[in-house]
Order: sequence, then C-alpha cells, then structure tokens
Amino acid sequence: MRVFLIIGTFLIILSAFPFWDAHANEPDEYQERMKLYNKVETVTQIPWYYLAAIDQYERNIRQVRRDLPKAESIIGIYFTPEKWAGQLNPNPSEENPAIIQYFNGMGVDGDGDGKASLKSDEDVLFAFANYLLSYGTDQDNIKIGLWNYYHRDKTVGIISGKAQVYRHFGRLKLDQHAFPVPIRSNHSYRSTWGDARGFGGRRMHEGTDIFAGYGVPVRATNYGIVEMKGWNRFGGWRVGIRDINNTYHYFAHLSGFANGLKVGQIVEPGTIIGGVGSSGYGPPGTSGKFPPHLHYGMYKDNGYTEWSFDPTPHLRLWKRQEIQAKKN
Repeated sequence: MRVFLIIGTFLIILSAFPFWDAHANEPDEYQERMKLYNKVETVTQIPWYYLAAIDQYERNIRQVRRDLPKAESIIGIYFTPEKWAGQLNPNPSEENPAIIQYFNGMGVDGDGDGKASLKSDEDVLFAFANYLLSYGTDQDNIKIGLWNYYHRDKTVGIISGKAQVYRHFGRLKLDQHAFPVPIRSNHSYRSTWGDARGFGGRRMHEGTDIFAGYGVPVRATNYGIVEMKGWNRFGGWRVGIRDINNTYHYFAHLSGFANGLKVGQIVEPGTIIGGVGSSGYGPPGTSGKFPPHLHYGMYKDNGYTEWSFDPTPHLRLWKRQEIQAKKN
C-alpha cells in the first residue's frame, strides 16, 4: 500500500509541472504526416517514403521561394489552382471531382467528402500519388513520372535521395546535427564565407574553414545521402552530402576518405566520412600548399538553381547543441 502511495504522490508532483502537460498535448506533425503517407500508400501502392520525399522537397522549396506561398498545413505539396482544377476550367476554385476530371485537372477527392479541395491535405497528397500511379508504382516509373512533372534531372535525383534516406531510417524526424569535427579535437574557425580567393582566378570563398590537425576525423553533419566523392583541383579530395532539407553539405581538402565510403551511401550525424587534410590547388594528389583544414560549405536548392550561404551560424548552433547534449 505504501508503494502505491509513493507512486501516486510522484505522479501528482510530475503533473504539477507545466512542461509535462505541454509535452503530452503537443501536436506531432510527423505522426500526422506518416498516417497520411501510409493511408495513401495503402490505396495507391506508391511507397510512403516517396510520398514523404516529394512532400518534403516541396515544403523546402516553398520556404525559400518568393513566387510560392508558404506551406500552412502538414502537407507541403503545392498545386496552382489552374493545375488543380484544369487549365481550361473557367472556375479555378472548382471542387467538383467530375468537373475537374472533365477539364483534365489534377484534383481528386482523397478523403471521401465528395469534394476535391486544395485545403484538404489528404486530397492534395492523394492527387500527387494518383498522378504517379498513372506511370506505375516501381522506382523507375516513379522517376519517369517525377521528371515529366518537374522537368529537371536534379529534382528527380534529390527526391529519389530523400526517399532512400526515409526508407533507410523508417521515420520522418531526422533533424539532429553534429559538428563536422569531434568537439574535443583541437580546432578553430571563424566566418570566412564571402572572402576573396585567388587560386584559379578571382572568386568568392563559398564556405567556412575549420582548422584542425592533419587526419582529425571529419563527420557528416546531417542525415542524408552521399551525392559526390572525388577530386577537384580547388577542393582536393572532397565529399558532398545532400540532406532531407534540399541542402547540400560540401566537405573539401580532405586527407582521404573513410573506408568503404561511396556515392549513394546513407549517412547520419557523426558518420565518419574522411579526415582533415590539405589537398587541392592542383592536379589529383596535390597536397600541402596550405595548413590542414576542412572547408565546409552549405548550398540551398530552390527547384531552379543552387546557391551557397554562410554555414557559420549553423556550425555554432550545432556545436552548442552537441556540447549541451554531452552535458545532459
């Protein structure tokens, strides 16, 4: 009896803290999205991880594009009213599925309420899945459908990479990070993004240099997929990783690569991909023209083009988060 009283008292004390209830009642968008992905997969046989990849891709480009409205619901896929209702439909706000079909619009009734509404997450997700279904449910045909929709090889590649990452980890919440080199290593850095560079012609420095000892492990900073591995006369031995947020992470001047690292490999924060070095500024194998350091760059894709941005604020945040995590 005394044990039950102690347990009861403990639970009462916990319930008195505001954060306890707030956490329990916090809406889980990841969970809601996964429910929709699984539901639509059951009906269409389009794999959930492809639906998740398309949704995440569109959500990300809407965040950085001025010509697209920001996502306001849990599904980020965007259809223009004209594409939804049909280009020749005199009523771009049409929600009658039969009329939309008559005008060859993409809108469908996915939730069974008799309307094909752009305001319904289920209708929107089902509409895109229904489009892909016209090509087939296997990976090759899905890629054909994606190309015919976006008309861009890079977009097809990015979405396919995201799909592989989601399938590998089996979940949507992949937002943890790691600092590019071990926290306890002897390293230093400052914002060098935008500085002038002279080798190979005047150009802008598109990253931050992290100085550390030769061979210090270099780690993946995000969940993602290895898009590139090889030599560049500027960057030396280098690796490029694409994360689930359409961001490309560039690691250059490496001393070498981790054993077995290959293009198409799935990585997570902390995965060793190589070592700090001084390679580059010449033909393959050139090294030692500057002190050992890691060049770390970040590039954002918006569906049309890709541009670099200063990674230093992210590096500072990830370092603080990792230090705090170790303390906890």
